[in-house]
Amino acid sequence: MKRVNEACKEALSEIIQEDLKDPRIGFATVTRVEVSPDLRQAKVWISILGNEEEIERTREGLEKAKGFMRKGLGRRIRIRYTPELIIQIDRSAEISERLQELMHELEEE
Repeated sequence: MKRVNEACKEALSEIIQEDLKDPRIGFATVTRVEVSPDLRQAKVWISILGNEEEIERTREGLEKAKGFMRKGLGRRIRIRYTPELIIQIDRSAEISERLQELMHELEEE
């Protein structure tokens, strides 16, 4: 399953960066993919840079492009089923950055 997850992550990253032409989609990075054991669903965690409005606009664009992304995934990797994509926003980078700021503030005090 690790290889399937990694293959899906790489393929979806390529699709988002190279194939999607939706102007709503800003800078988005696939951080993790978890495919269910039956290969029917894949949770896709995506980190998006920008303010809340840009994040929401990018999420909407990605939701609209799920069918296109699934079709592209099916062409790029050969598995029994092409999983249905479930988009999740990964906010770990934001949390990490905020913790860094707080630690820096504490050091200054």
